[in-house]
Amino acid sequence: MNTKKTLNALLAGAVVLTIAGLAGQAQANEGQEKCFGVVKAGHNDCAAADKSHSCAAQAAEDGGASEWVYLPEGTCDKLVGGTTATDEGEHAEEPAAH
Repeated sequence: MNTKKTLNALLAGAVVLTIAGLAGQAQANEGQEKCFGVVKAGHNDCAAADKSHSCAAQAAEDGGASEWVYLPEGTCDKLVGGTTATDEGEHAEEPAAH
């Protein structure tokens, strides 16, 4: 019986942490832009623009043109190799105004 309660508590905690993480990510995007071409392998923020993967931390190589990371607005253009548009023509979305 204790195992079932422990498992339920762990699952509930995982759900709460997931929801909190999603809310934190939405807030982190305000005042930031997607910057392509400057990501270190394994340090991308989300799915690749070329759809080669769909999760964060899956960039296979340094500086991949379809890999991106959020940076403060205006920072990307100052970095060597940094761009706010991919080779595929995708542009970073403007963060939603709150």
